[in-house]
Amino acid sequence: MKPQEIEDLSFKIIEEEAGDHGFNAAEWPVVRRMIHTSADFEYIQSIRFNADAVNRGIQAIRSGCLIVTDTNMARVGIRKREIESFGGSVDCLIGDPQVAEKAKENGTTRALAAVDMACETLGQGIYVVGNAPTALLRLIEHIRAGKVSPALVLGFPVGFVNAAESKDELMELDIPYITNKGRKGGSNIAASVVNALAIAAFAKD
Repeated sequence: MKPQEIEDLSFKIIEEEAGDHGFNAAEWPVVRRMIHTSADFEYIQSIRFNADAVNRGIQAIRSGCLIVTDTNMARVGIRKREIESFGGSVDCLIGDPQVAEKAKENGTTRALAAVDMACETLGQGIYVVGNAPTALLRLIEHIRAGKVSPALVLGFPVGFVNAAESKDELMELDIPYITNKGRKGGSNIAASVVNALAIAAFAKD
């Protein structure tokens, strides 16, 4: 089978097994791609969207926004063709020498230092967290302080220490976000959400 045939069949199976999922026409393609990436139908129950988050993400991509990820894995997993067609870009600062220097100087993690640096240029961009709860918590801190106002936050840190808790804090904010309840997540899941938004943005042309 060709790649597109495999994807089409996978989506057909997901549709059949998901049944009456209750998501609207904007949200379901995002959830479906998360399931396609992970083969995990639990995201149907755990995913959380705030009001109009999907459309805000699509609008940001169509405006040529900057997308910043907390890991290079997420950055590599994001489809660039659609993003770049609108003049946007995808960046990850975790490997930046200045980030490493700042982290060492301040005694913090590189993930935290990368958020500090990214917030200087993010503007109305999209911040994507697929690994480090410390990155999401730092971003939330900056948002609460009024230092940054992203068009959309994708919060999918994974693990046993502060992953679920950082998502709960994100859901307390009155901002556009897509996240999930619990410990599950990961860079592949975060990238899949960006890809669903990028595909939807491109399809509007």
